[in-house]
This record gives sequence, structure tokens and C-alpha cells, in this order.
Amino acid sequence: MISEADLQELAESKNLLTIGVRADEVRRRLHGTRTTFVRVFEIHVEAPVSALPPRTSAGEFRIVGSPKSLRGAADAVRNARVIAAKTPLTGFSLAELTELEGASSLHETCRVLREAGLDGIADVPLDALHDAATTITTARGAGLMVTRLIVNAARDHDRGELAHRARQLQESIGGFRAWAPLPRAVPIASPTTGYDDVKQIALARLIADNIESIQVDWQLYGPKLAQFALTVGADDVDGVAAVDPGTLGTRRSPVEEIRGNIRSAGLEAVERNGRFEAVG
Repeated sequence: MISEADLQELAESKNLLTIGVRADEVRRRLHGTRTTFVRVFEIHVEAPVSALPPRTSAGEFRIVGSPKSLRGAADAVRNARVIAAKTPLTGFSLAELTELEGASSLHETCRVLREAGLDGIADVPLDALHDAATTITTARGAGLMVTRLIVNAARDHDRGELAHRARQLQESIGGFRAWAPLPRAVPIASPTTGYDDVKQIALARLIADNIESIQVDWQLYGPKLAQFALTVGADDVDGVAAVDPGTLGTRRSPVEEIRGNIRSAGLEAVERNGRFEAVG
């Protein structure tokens, strides 16, 4: 990890090129040119799926949306488990599961969801958990994978506070495979800029160098920013579409588009599943 003095200087710097080069050095030290991506099929918690669309190929099935009760969440898991078959099934935000209607405790909630067929928690929002270490340890104790840290909302003047928290959490309890530092929701009145987002990716890689992967979301932030992020510290792309509509031909399918974007950045594309295992 770089020194606090160097980090402060980089955080205050407007020279994105310098910050990006430093972050890319860390990324290449950890991974070389290897860049992973995962195709995700999303199932809304209130919209059960009876069959998969044609040309679906997913490395992870993910339940999205906020469950209203433990019973509803468990029903959604059982339905998704049938659709996912042996493919890893994740779901829910750990922050939302802490106060789920009909649950006596978080451990009970996680146990019920695990028995229903859930493999792991999809999102662990660092900015929404009061005692992240205890909450995560409880979920893991019930048999669920908890491997991805995220940010729910944008924060003004964040100079790496959450990245430091991610690093400290990895030091204290370990087990995290990916850290996605860009917010899932951005206020319409004060959106972040591409400059802000790329700088946040680079700082995250520099600070949390004990977490294996810095992740960027393909659908949420778009192919262009995702591709640029791979040159300034990111090494994993989440949320690649699992369904090929078949309207643009094989060469323009989602999987070929992501592979092409990674290759054109001078990197090696490796598809993975929800357990971070290479596939294909």
C-alpha cells in the first residue's frame, strides 16, 4: 500500500493520468493483464420467472429488488433456484436483510434463505451498515457467501474513506473477492462526472490493495467508462447481460462485446461465475 502522504497528494491532485498510472501498476502487479467478467441474469424478487429466455447464458443468477418479508424472500429464492439449477445464485442487500419483516434475527433470516437455495449475498453496502464486521460474520455463519462490497449512494468529497473502510474490513475478517467503489445510485441534481468516477476507481485500487478485485458495473456505468476503468485499476466487470437478443449477430452479442472491449484495452478476457471461478 502507498504511504498516507502519497495517497493524500494523489487524492488532491487533478492529474488523473498520474493517479491512473499508479493504480494500473498495482492492478498489473496483482493480476497482470487478466481481466474477469461475469454474465448476470437478474430476477426481481416480486417477479418469479417460469422459464429462461432463448440464448441465455449466465455465470450468476441474482435476485434483485427489496423483499417485503422473509417469507417473500424465501419464496423468491426457491423459484430462482429452480431456474438457476447449478449456477451460483445470489441476492439481496445485506443492509435490507437486517430488518426484514417476519424474521427473529439476521442469523435466522440468512439460515432460512440458505436452506431455500441461496448461495450468497449479492450486495454488501459499506455506507449502509452500522457494524459491517458483525453483520457479515453473522451471514457467513449461516452458510452464505459474502464476497462483494459495494456503495449505495454517492458521497460528497469522498477522498477514499470507504476504500479505507473496505481495506480495514478485509484485514479484520477477510473473505472479500471484489470491491465496487462506484455508487449504485447517483442524485439527479448532483451527478458524478466521468472524471470523478475514474478517479474513484484508481484511488480504490491504490488504497484497498488487499482486496483481490476492483469491480465496475457494465450496465450501470456503460461500456466506455467500464473499459477506461480497466486501464486505471479495475480488473473485474460485473453485470454483463446474460441474454443475447440475437438482433445484431454473433459478433455483436453481449459476450463478444465485453471480450472485444477488454482485448482492445490490451488485456486478457476471462469469463467467471458467481463464485469467481473461471468458466468456458
